[in-house]
Amino acid sequence: MSVIKRFFSGKPSSSHNTDKTPIIKSSSNNAILTSIKQIEHPSIEQIPAPIKSKTTSSSLNDIQSLKALKLNEGSPLEDKKENQPLPPLVEKQTCKSNHETKPKNETSTSWSINDFEIGQPLGKGRFGYVYCGREKRTRFLVALKILFKTQLKNSKMEQQVKREIEIQSNLKHPNVLRLYGFFHDDQRIYLLLEYAPGGELYRRMQKEKVLMESEAAGLCNALNYLHSKSVIHRDIKPENILVGKYGILKLADFGWSAESTTACKRTTLCGTLDYLPPEMLDGRGYDEKIDLWCLGVLTYEMIIGKPPFDSQSQHETIRLIRSIELNFPITTSHDVRDLISKLLCRNPIERLPLKDVIQHSWIVKNADIKSIEENYIKRKSTLNK
Repeated sequence: MSVIKRFFSGKPSSSHNTDKTPIIKSSSNNAILTSIKQIEHPSIEQIPAPIKSKTTSSSLNDIQSLKALKLNEGSPLEDKKENQPLPPLVEKQTCKSNHETKPKNETSTSWSINDFEIGQPLGKGRFGYVYCGREKRTRFLVALKILFKTQLKNSKMEQQVKREIEIQSNLKHPNVLRLYGFFHDDQRIYLLLEYAPGGELYRRMQKEKVLMESEAAGLCNALNYLHSKSVIHRDIKPENILVGKYGILKLADFGWSAESTTACKRTTLCGTLDYLPPEMLDGRGYDEKIDLWCLGVLTYEMIIGKPPFDSQSQHETIRLIRSIELNFPITTSHDVRDLISKLLCRNPIERLPLKDVIQHSWIVKNADIKSIEENYIKRKSTLNK
């Protein structure tokens, strides 16, 4: 996978609040970049670069000055133009490497916070905030993820933001949240992300308790796409899945994602306890098959309404994960029991491969996109009553 050679630092904040306590272990590479060089940004057809070169410095002294503004048409969600499906993007231009030099008289365009109207807050994480943003000239909506450099540096988590930008900027799939670009000033890093009007899957699950089965098909396709790109997500859970138009799910938050290689297995302990596979708990090396385990846990929670190994104590949760004690309500269909049981295997090699997951009878029955749209409209109508 191609790597974008840029300079930045930090662990990305979550795009949402969560009461679950993540288990996090820092990467072995703790080198902190002391300076951030000028960044060249890819051209984006829907968010054209300013005509003239602009400084990346912001006049804002503190993120608190980014108050929620009333946009021209009211709430961003009420703007019909911006609720349309995202138009196709042009290919990003590859950034020049650090070994290349530009002519002294050549100017480069760059983004600044002044190019955007800042709307309602969408979420808060450990290292920053997420706002609804609108590019002033084109009126294109984005989710603006704002990270504080000082907090990132103090936490020595620079590799996570580096990984997030390098990996997510190269991913283009209907069920994967897009990263359009990024810029920075003296205090903050700004990520321009695809705007998902439905918010977090976790919040929707809290309201509706149980989701339609059809939505798992898109996630299977997303994971199949990631693994074809040699990418492991490593932190699949409802909080890291957003809901786009028509209820189509978008896999997001690639801060803990990593490149998968056949020559070397990963050993970093990261993620959320309810979703950790046995091999990670045991400190064994792992590969992309940990995502299959997480998919099984997620499918169970989506259908049943809670994680399969949920318990009052961490010790008991770990015991349940290691022993794989699965209990299904009597109303659970045979097909979904079969799929989940084949994903939640202690031996990673025995887990159902994604190519077989996508062809599983339960997925095939519910993979129609039209049915996803119809379920979304029906659900929205029911909730509004």
